[in-house]
Amino acid sequence: MKNSLCIALSLATAAVVLARPETQKRAEIPAEYKWDYTPIFANWEAWEDGLKQMQVKMDAYAALKGTLAKGPEALLHAYKLSDEIGQLQYRVYCYTSLQRDTDTRDNTMGARLQRVQGVFARFGTATAWFTPELLTIPQATVEKWLAATPALAPYRFPITEIYRQAKHVLDEKGERLLSLSAQLSQVPAATFSELSTSDIKFPKIKLTDGREMTLTPGTYQQILNTEPLQADRTKAWEAYYQTYAATINTYASIYNGVLLRDWYTTQARNYASTLESALEDNNIPVSVVETLVATTRAGTAPLQRYVKLRKKLLKLETYHIYDNFAPIFQVDMKMPYEEGLKLVLESVAPLGADYAEKYRRFVSGGRVDVYENEGKRSGAYCDGVYGVGPYLLLNYTDTLDDVFTLAHEGGHAMHTVLSFETQPFATAEYTIFVAEVASTTNERFLLNKLLERTTDPKERFILLQNAVDAILSTYYTQVLFADFELQAHKLVEQGQSITADVLNEIYLKLLRDYYGDAVTVDDLYKITWSRIPHFFQSPYYVYQYATCFASSAQLVKAMTTGDAASRKAATDRYLTLLRSGGNDHPMEQLRKAGVDLSKRETIQAVIDQLDELVTQLEAEAAKIK
Repeated sequence: MKNSLCIALSLATAAVVLARPETQKRAEIPAEYKWDYTPIFANWEAWEDGLKQMQVKMDAYAALKGTLAKGPEALLHAYKLSDEIGQLQYRVYCYTSLQRDTDTRDNTMGARLQRVQGVFARFGTATAWFTPELLTIPQATVEKWLAATPALAPYRFPITEIYRQAKHVLDEKGERLLSLSAQLSQVPAATFSELSTSDIKFPKIKLTDGREMTLTPGTYQQILNTEPLQADRTKAWEAYYQTYAATINTYASIYNGVLLRDWYTTQARNYASTLESALEDNNIPVSVVETLVATTRAGTAPLQRYVKLRKKLLKLETYHIYDNFAPIFQVDMKMPYEEGLKLVLESVAPLGADYAEKYRRFVSGGRVDVYENEGKRSGAYCDGVYGVGPYLLLNYTDTLDDVFTLAHEGGHAMHTVLSFETQPFATAEYTIFVAEVASTTNERFLLNKLLERTTDPKERFILLQNAVDAILSTYYTQVLFADFELQAHKLVEQGQSITADVLNEIYLKLLRDYYGDAVTVDDLYKITWSRIPHFFQSPYYVYQYATCFASSAQLVKAMTTGDAASRKAATDRYLTLLRSGGNDHPMEQLRKAGVDLSKRETIQAVIDQLDELVTQLEAEAAKIK
């Protein structure tokens, strides 16, 4: 007999709920669980034609050099042609990158991706003239052009942004030199990807019950999430981390390349620090990140309190970081994909019928790559193709955590849907600073839906625990990561050496600072930085998970509490945020939606929320026999 939580979660339906495929062979996975690339290009011949069209348009754009001062029509022509090129870039890149991510071992696909990146780099060099040339025209003149030419309206924000950042723009020769390094700057991320995905050989382990498992990222996380015996978690953790430790010096060398690249760009563009350089594009004050880190460092007590509660309930003599995922209560919580998907769709009802219907259309087929297969990249993400829509990657293993990942990435997908259908291409791409608001908001709606369905103390404990774990993973862990990035970048800014030992020392101290005496900080955990893709692929990204998490907490509260009129107004503001794409600075977009991240209390509210949730967990735990 199923336990009552599974009955509560079960979405009884006449449709057959299909089991997760046993195979890891992509060709044997049913088509309805895999991406359909034909909306981007019908085939590789069409892709080749698109690439040729893009190159022709690139040549035409490069030939516009020296024409901008002729007047508003010349400027409009340049921007429209840039839009045409940009939309083709989305298509030719994503048609290749999406397929490569489903099998990173495919060298042919890797070569195609390099070919596309090479074309992009050459275009960057050929068009380095544009911004310096535009800045030779007085801003007052361009403002008159904008006022007198309605067709330029979609480009108002991008144009004014160029003038705002004028002091960091080099002359044409300088911009050309920087553009020549564009392809080279991608090498550290590409090398990390090859080392950690294509070339890595994960070991097999035998669990206490005799099962043998290969420790892919997906199965490793599954063991931590589901295995009740600490001995099995310990064995999995040691084997998995030793795989990265075996090449730790190579990872350090790659990361040093990331740090040096960032410092080079910072100095070339006359920024005071790599942090300022990373934030300036979105007009975000450095104080936002500094306040985030300082407030979180001062607010680790609830984190440590929760970990000590886990240790007590798990009845462990020693508690390790890999125990953070262990199930405290044993329940059957497997959630097949169709069941989890229907639950996620139900959970977004507060956002209105139009949002829910568009969500249903998105997941109806061909846009979600659901299951893990041999060679597929790990994790989950959503990538958008303007004029086509979003594509969502999962590695679904039927856990409740996977359902929350589906809700998270679905939030990104719907943000993309609403932005693309509302914004012109010039302002359709929303910033990372706002992106994680949509994803974490959908996670919160899913949690609310689950909590509505049960009063059982054990069930409520498990769900509240999921909310607490979300704060740990999306807030505290990401701030710790941001803290690491700040410290590592500062060393390079000061001219200090970067080695594996240096990076290990920074990370180990951070673990002790954040967790205190609540955990046994195992020495091998010091190499964790080497397996964090964001460090290598998108520096100064992760802090935005935390700021977005704080934002979504405030927004969901406004949309779900108070009278009907205030809830509707808050929901309208939120949907307006999603539809606004990148048409304003993200801090201003969030202020319009009702969140001010310049205030310390916005960050402190998350820490206070964790404290309250731990108190609720203690109360529910006391009721469980």
